[in-house]
Amino acid sequence: MCPALLFGWKVGRMAHELRRKTPEECMLEVQAEEAALARKGHLKIFLGYASGVGKSYRMLDEARRRRERGQDVVVGAIQPQVPHEVEALLRKLEVIPLKNVAGGTAIDVDAVIRRHPAVCFVDGLAYNNPPGLRNPTRWQDVQELLAAGIKVIASINVQYVAELKDRIEAITGKRITETVPTSFIKSADEIEVVDAPPIEPTEWSLEEEAETLRRKERIAKLRELALLVAADVVDHQLNEYLECHGIRQHFGTYERILVCVTPRANIQEMLEEAQAVAEGFHGEVIVAYVKQPEISSENQSALDARLAVASAAGARIEILEGEDPAHALLDFARSRGITQLFVGHSQRGGLARLRASPLDKLIWEGHGMDVRVFPQ
Repeated sequence: MCPALLFGWKVGRMAHELRRKTPEECMLEVQAEEAALARKGHLKIFLGYASGVGKSYRMLDEARRRRERGQDVVVGAIQPQVPHEVEALLRKLEVIPLKNVAGGTAIDVDAVIRRHPAVCFVDGLAYNNPPGLRNPTRWQDVQELLAAGIKVIASINVQYVAELKDRIEAITGKRITETVPTSFIKSADEIEVVDAPPIEPTEWSLEEEAETLRRKERIAKLRELALLVAADVVDHQLNEYLECHGIRQHFGTYERILVCVTPRANIQEMLEEAQAVAEGFHGEVIVAYVKQPEISSENQSALDARLAVASAAGARIEILEGEDPAHALLDFARSRGITQLFVGHSQRGGLARLRASPLDKLIWEGHGMDVRVFPQ
């Protein structure tokens, strides 16, 4: 095609893509803008994933800074017990006391609305209100404050997100009775994940060391869930912006996860984590294994059982061939645009530790891919 024709084709294509909006699209844009204006308040959420990460302090320290800048702020709810450093912050702030109702406590919504500050801070969203109040839960109290035009900055741990309840209980072993729906979390205009400092090693007994390792593993899983929730909020904000401005989306999958299966792989955990990431980031999960010419009947049975689990979960399964399993997996991953590799690994002892394992090769040569290791 000659340059003039090519230029004309490009201009024609741009003119087609930059067409005028239809009346229906203009109406949708106006309706979206009106809906955004109808919600006068502004919601910011501090999201934690474990007790003691410091979300209450971080949130109330923001209240202190805003007050020192001259902004009108109040604290509408605090936790039943707070550490000393949080008490010191509260002494510098105006606190509207919780009201006592039928042996329980709740935000004094009417008092906050009468006071009508620029910002109301709510420490702890996941509380059920005592019977008899017009709002059965605290997050619905916050909705009322937002509707009254008050900006709300609130805190919550990921453990109390309703749709994650079953997964959280499986991780922590604790029953959860008070939750906040994901739809409310997604309505936040801002979200900030409060990260915990790593657990520093000290001198422990074997029992204490084992418990610390288990706790670190639980915290890592909770942290990942918190990051997924935050990403979901950002994605929701982007979608709202695009709809408000009449922009059509053409998003493709941008996270592709390859779960590498072996006869000893912890397939259940690997699949659960992969599917959680895929769901949070609109991704794709592929399960693959490399054919082994001399595999024992016992290992083949174990492999078949794991592939059956993957198939039952609806995962796509790929059978690869190659003399070097690591290179076969990497070649396939590069050809499919894989962004994350999930692999199993077991401790090696003796001389085996001196030789490069398939996992070492995946880490060294998997440029541009995140490699996540699961114990077998």
